[in-house]
Amino acid sequence: MKKLLYRIIITVLLISMSFGLSGCGRSVNYGVKAVQTLVEQEYSLAFRKDDPTAYYVIGAIQALDESGKLDELAVKWFGQRIISFPKVNFRLEELVPTEYRDFIIGLDINSFPLSYAANGEYWGFDVEFAVAVCEKLGWHIKMQPIEKENVYIELSSGNIDCAWGGIALDPDEVDRRIYSRYGPYVENDIVVGVRSNSYTMNPLMLNGKKMVMPSTPEAMAALNSDPKLIKRLGQITRLAGGTTECFSQLYAGKCDAVLTDSTAIYYFNSH
Repeated sequence: MKKLLYRIIITVLLISMSFGLSGCGRSVNYGVKAVQTLVEQEYSLAFRKDDPTAYYVIGAIQALDESGKLDELAVKWFGQRIISFPKVNFRLEELVPTEYRDFIIGLDINSFPLSYAANGEYWGFDVEFAVAVCEKLGWHIKMQPIEKENVYIELSSGNIDCAWGGIALDPDEVDRRIYSRYGPYVENDIVVGVRSNSYTMNPLMLNGKKMVMPSTPEAMAALNSDPKLIKRLGQITRLAGGTTECFSQLYAGKCDAVLTDSTAIYYFNSH
């Protein structure tokens, strides 16, 4: 009787441990949660002021949205539809047919997973959707990396036709209407994230923690927006590998937190 009871206890313990380990594995590898928002921002498209190109692009975006292409790509990149382009009152078929042309988009290649560079090519939700828009219009797409601070200069010089690739437009420039804006189409906050199974629930619990972050001016500006966070953290490491390297460090347990974009959390939680 004692042997039977002993075997039952051991079996229950083994089952409990297996569930606990499997649950822990899922959290470490795939679960990330935000515990602090440092900067709130939104992504939009920008065109030269009064450029009719905008009408065709917006019309194609609306048509692709209605066909389900927007849903398809949103689920592919973020696991759900977090993208929503503003509705317009005209349809693509109501416009005069456009001729074949080059359409040059300006990308912020530090905006993973909206727009980024890998293996000499450009990738991301914005890149893939812009390609679909050009296919709809019969245009040839070209991609040009730009700094988001230079949107107006790039547009007015004719270097690009549209700022589209993880671009957070300058609110002052938007207010002055020095270019045509279409959006916003997604919120992308800069946040501090931790593993889902972490007991860290708020900024105060980051005391003494190790954090990694991309080595970009935008990430540094976000960090500097909260001096208390800098003092609270035990160690801050800037990584040249960008967002993907930061998440790799977090999953490997080499750090406790990561400074990242909210859209990146959607991406990694669904891949």
